[in-house]
Amino acid sequence: MVDYLVIGLGLAGISFCEQLEDHGKTFHVISDDSQTSSSVAGGLYNPVILKRFTLAWKANEQLELALPFYAKLERKLGISLDHRLEVVRRFGSAEEQNLWFEAMDKPFLGTFLSPEVHSNTNVHIEAPHGFGTVFKTGRIATDQLLLSYSQYLKEKEKLTSESFNYDLLQIKNESISYKSITARNIVFAEGFGLKGNPYFNYLPLHGNKGEYVIIKAPELKERKAIKSSIFCIPLGNDLYKVGANYDRNDLTNSPTEQTKEALLKKLERFITCDYKVIDQVAGVRPTVVDRRPLVGRHPTESNLYVLNGFGSRGILIAPYVAPQLYRNIEHQIPLEAEIDCARFERKWFKR
Repeated sequence: MVDYLVIGLGLAGISFCEQLEDHGKTFHVISDDSQTSSSVAGGLYNPVILKRFTLAWKANEQLELALPFYAKLERKLGISLDHRLEVVRRFGSAEEQNLWFEAMDKPFLGTFLSPEVHSNTNVHIEAPHGFGTVFKTGRIATDQLLLSYSQYLKEKEKLTSESFNYDLLQIKNESISYKSITARNIVFAEGFGLKGNPYFNYLPLHGNKGEYVIIKAPELKERKAIKSSIFCIPLGNDLYKVGANYDRNDLTNSPTEQTKEALLKKLERFITCDYKVIDQVAGVRPTVVDRRPLVGRHPTESNLYVLNGFGSRGILIAPYVAPQLYRNIEHQIPLEAEIDCARFERKWFKR
């Protein structure tokens, strides 16, 4: 018997596995890589929502946990994950500049925003109104993290790469069993795949598809991540990740020509040099109506848990909520009310 069976190995699954390893718990993971939102994400960590110039939910607390978390993973896996990267907001007008300075007066937000407008110095970028700089930003190489962590677990024989069959799950009073695995608890960290989970599909998880285009632009020579109507994120070697869109209708992981054209049209509003499209990727973000994660215990099955609903901010949210779920299971410490999935329990479920 193991202490935990974890279903899914995106940012949520990895964050919870790290809690288990830190506390000496035994576990096994089942993942089929069907959900791609973690691996194709832009990977930026940024405390400010640049569309509205507002501070992201729990940004300070999340940064305090996330940066040491990824530093520890770098040491553990022997890879470089955290690429410190300046994020700038391209102003489209003088009015946007004014909104930036107004935002600096909001509680806690001013510490993350540069108090001055920076002029554009890149001849291949159109930015007549300049840029505003966000502090404490960077990019996590999520694709490399997922690949390396999967290999790490495989070497320890803790990962089975296959689809999870809910029909084979047997729930007992103090344990669960699945094929040859018996565990005290099971944690579902499936991302958008939760929609097909018969135990938690009552939760209001919605999909939001995001696509990125990877371009090669040798002349651009830009080292900052630029936020305009879309992001242009430098990856090194003259490669840039451009996106993303938000599509609530097409909930597949397949890139589309229509979205590629739309993203490149937005890119060409501020990039003037030649480029070549190298790749296009897509994934469905697991989002929730109130923009808060779904974390906690099943209403009637005491050893079934969920860790999900991080939307587009999983880089920061995952290391923040995974410890809470662990403490809730092992020490009965209540979850923050706004992340507890109990807020969406059906009225005929009683805890």
